[in-house]
Amino acid sequence: MSGESTRGDRAIAIAVFDIDGVVRDVSGSYRRAIADTVEHFTAAKYRPTYRPTPGDIDQLKSEGIWNNDWEASQELIYRYFERQGQSRGEINLDFETLVAFFQSRYRGTDPVNMNGYITQEPLLLQPSYLASLTNAGIPWGFFSGAMRAEVAYVLEGALGLENPVVVAMEDAPGKPDPTGLFAVLAQLQQQYPISKTTPVIYVGDTVADMWTVQKAKEQQGDSRRDPLARNRFWVGVGVLPPHVTSDRREAYIQNLEKAGAAVVLSNVQELTPELIQKLVIGC
Repeated sequence: MSGESTRGDRAIAIAVFDIDGVVRDVSGSYRRAIADTVEHFTAAKYRPTYRPTPGDIDQLKSEGIWNNDWEASQELIYRYFERQGQSRGEINLDFETLVAFFQSRYRGTDPVNMNGYITQEPLLLQPSYLASLTNAGIPWGFFSGAMRAEVAYVLEGALGLENPVVVAMEDAPGKPDPTGLFAVLAQLQQQYPISKTTPVIYVGDTVADMWTVQKAKEQQGDSRRDPLARNRFWVGVGVLPPHVTSDRREAYIQNLEKAGAAVVLSNVQELTPELIQKLVIGC
């Protein structure tokens, strides 16, 4: 069971993880599907093909409101046509058709068994890392904007976790709305004797992830949103996703820090129990 610990009453913090770019490398899957989708819906015989670069996608994501990759694909398409002098009202783009195309690339031709790009995602952490958190008395869970079946593919399938605490796309509004983060805390609170003031660390790779932490801070006094969050200490931890090249590394770090990241790591497993202790000490 995720985060199972006999020391839950003495937890120094709660760790909640985003999945894409943190637990799994999606540069050759989700991001490839974005590029494929934009290229497909902007293609025409009379104009050059537009395929967004990783930098183009990062630039969009840095705005903090494009966590949903279907909507990010749509926005890149709209902006492309606007650069060609067309208004959005002139663009005949059906969102459901776009989603179906995207999923045909990401999940593949067999959406049940999944034979698409999702099968090519390297893991960015190992079960032993999560075990180290458990052994240190740090409960953990996941809050992701990915669909539930796609989350299960990596957490239960690739990592072999049993009944992990997770909130996915179908379970909560998209980030930076912190409702899903609060829901993870509520589930962990049901399983472990966690204090209502135990610090929370949320680990993500995008501006939207860091903004989620900021929104949680703003809303923590509202017991209707999170009755467990009052006076809680929140920490955003950024992680550099693998696709970020050396020439864009510093700019990416700065974007995460401006959005509220207390620290930016090269890999999630650098967030050791010792570092967690340092991040929350004195809170």
